[in-house]
Amino acid sequence: MTRSAAKRFLVSSVGASLAVLLAQPASAQTAGGAAAGAGAEEAETNQEVVVTATLRATTVQDVPFSINAQTEADIQRSGATTLEDLSRNVAGLTIQNLGPGQSQVAVRGVSAGQIVRDQPGVKEQVGVYLDDSVISLSLFTPDLDLFDLNRVETLRGPQGTLFGSGSVGGTIRYITNKPRTDRVEGTVEGNLNLVDGDDLGGHVKGAVNLPLSPTLAVRAVGYYTRYGGFVDAIREGGGRDEDVNSGERVGGRLALLFEPTDAVSITPRIVYQEIEADGFNRQDVFNLFGNRFTTTRPQVTFDEREQFLLLRERFRDRTFIADLTGTIDFGGVGLTSVTTYIDRKILASRDASALTGSVSVDLGFPAAAVTIPSNLRDTTDLETFTQEVRLQSTGSGPFQWLVGGFYSKVDRVYNQTLPTPGYDAATDARLGAGTSASVRNGFGPDSPYNAFLPYDIEQKAVFGEASYEAGRLTATAGLRYYDFKEERRFLSGGLFANGDDRTDRTSSDGFTPRFLLSYEASDQVTFNAQASKGFRLGGVNDPLNLPLCSPADEALFGGFQNYDDETLWNYELGVKSSFRGFTFNAAAFRTDIKNLQVTLDAGSCSSRIVFNVDEAHTQGLEVEIAATPAPGLDLALSGTVLEAEFDSTLPEPLATSTGIRNGNRLPSVPKFQLSANATYTRPVNDTMDAFVSASFQHVGSRFTQPADQENNPRTFVAGLPFGGAPASASTTLDLRLPDYQLFNLSAGLEFDRGLSLIAYVNNLFDENPILSFDRERGGRARLGFNIGQPRTIGVTARQRF
Repeated sequence: MTRSAAKRFLVSSVGASLAVLLAQPASAQTAGGAAAGAGAEEAETNQEVVVTATLRATTVQDVPFSINAQTEADIQRSGATTLEDLSRNVAGLTIQNLGPGQSQVAVRGVSAGQIVRDQPGVKEQVGVYLDDSVISLSLFTPDLDLFDLNRVETLRGPQGTLFGSGSVGGTIRYITNKPRTDRVEGTVEGNLNLVDGDDLGGHVKGAVNLPLSPTLAVRAVGYYTRYGGFVDAIREGGGRDEDVNSGERVGGRLALLFEPTDAVSITPRIVYQEIEADGFNRQDVFNLFGNRFTTTRPQVTFDEREQFLLLRERFRDRTFIADLTGTIDFGGVGLTSVTTYIDRKILASRDASALTGSVSVDLGFPAAAVTIPSNLRDTTDLETFTQEVRLQSTGSGPFQWLVGGFYSKVDRVYNQTLPTPGYDAATDARLGAGTSASVRNGFGPDSPYNAFLPYDIEQKAVFGEASYEAGRLTATAGLRYYDFKEERRFLSGGLFANGDDRTDRTSSDGFTPRFLLSYEASDQVTFNAQASKGFRLGGVNDPLNLPLCSPADEALFGGFQNYDDETLWNYELGVKSSFRGFTFNAAAFRTDIKNLQVTLDAGSCSSRIVFNVDEAHTQGLEVEIAATPAPGLDLALSGTVLEAEFDSTLPEPLATSTGIRNGNRLPSVPKFQLSANATYTRPVNDTMDAFVSASFQHVGSRFTQPADQENNPRTFVAGLPFGGAPASASTTLDLRLPDYQLFNLSAGLEFDRGLSLIAYVNNLFDENPILSFDRERGGRARLGFNIGQPRTIGVTARQRF
């Protein structure tokens, strides 16, 4: 089935299913909805959220390590639509937002710097799963819609035993609502919102569960979201485009459940989603073409949420997932098989005119050639096949065990081109006839940089875990053996490239153990202890773009080639307690990291490199508290206090250039993060409840890259005498990203027939969150910051059946 056919099939299936649902008798709809609502209410009242973090069903309080589960009710109550929204309510979870469909996830401060679009070989540090299907991809963490999810689980600390590579810091699991054969149920939801007071957004979503027979059921989900923009672009000649980072998301899921007997379950599913954005959430401070130093061009001083563009930008992510999960219970022993196929096509199209223009200035091109619009296009074509098989005990005895095998095959093709119409003629006029053709290395004309990188990655693993319960003490031990092989070709061409053509191979194997102890001090209090190991596969750096490097940068960064596997040991002590509507969960942890893979800009080369830091650590305390002190009043508090630092110092001048210095902070994670929520609900009459909810999130200061804390505040000297600006023109910036606070308010009505109406204001005080620092060619071409969403006012109507 093609992606377009899959999309049409999903949309038509959802529409047909919703039509059938709405045609059901009201009594059947109400019964199903009432049963679902009663079950959810009972689970929340008893605070018995069931999770599968250990690959068997248990409650959050009984999982013998630190975990957070945001339920469907939590997601709806908070108004979260993305993983970033949820992260502010989860202790120890940090999301670095680089635009729709582009985010980096860190758990417990295990972070190695900003991974950008042209680093396809870097592996993720947090594994991401859709149910039992691994969907992780470094930088491009799938931005799945949260509608009709049962919960989102955050498993803190290495999860290498059960969840493998990519889970060195932790694991995120999107758990969907499954098809059910015992009821008709569904939800329809509509939303309208106003972003930054002038751009309209909203969504329409629907989900339906239909039993087709006593052994067969289907669940269909469809959604469309329009994202309002909030960044304006100043254009060449003084024009202005408003809200250039608007976008949309459309997609759906279709799952079929076949249960021929009580012991057999087969669930095929397809998922399709498209995300498109018209631009990026970047706020410029300096641009080669728009700045306060020019005298022969209009001067530009940027306000908040403004950028400068010669070309419109674009992001597109098309994701198709097909998986098949089957289970058989043999009576005391269960067999699970998970087969997954993923096809993703990603485009990040950026205005690179300032980058190309800065090189043109260095080469002595005339002003007309410097300002030729230049489009940097990064494309990723990914195909992944994975197969996992598990055999585990299903009885209730004191001894429980699980063994399994895992195989994955990843074909990833990354292309980067720089189409710049007219650039060949300008090159030949300045550097001599035939120059542009002589450096193409097989690529097309008018593109001064091109790279073709096909990856072939294969992974095999076997794993097992066993636990034994002796009275109130439970001991668990697990082990995973992994074997990786990666082959990559690097082919480049164009005036800005080296003309490389090389093939690199990387391989690795090893073991990741885990040990846990859990002691039930009473029926309400449990103490846990854990020691676990995680790993991340190494790789090979792309060659520096030597034609763009200064001699100093070439000498400093040219020696970094291979980088080794990253490994860490995590140690934690935790307590989980629950007393009559009050829950207190806390964990203290220490993570010792070896060969941390740090990502850095290579100065003026417009290249990025990864290299190993011998030693680093994170340590801290995470706390989550929930209470119902009075009928109808629900309170929640979560927070993390974190120290994440290097324990190694590189020799000078590398220490100053890279920020790798003993005691310097690991990048992108705050020292302190806090979330507080309060909801009060009271009956209005026999058929309607009213509620009001408030939330507060604090995210502490961070650094985007390790080097940002050296010589900070930093003065960037463009050194490019263009537009009448002197070569000494400089911009000074504080690269310590400031902390930010978000206040959200909502109020609504809930009716006993499943209807709810909600009005909300997110980011009430219109904070401008600074999320990461953005620089191009070491700051010579562009300086700016990626920013978060401003004040958003909206209304949501939801009907359950």
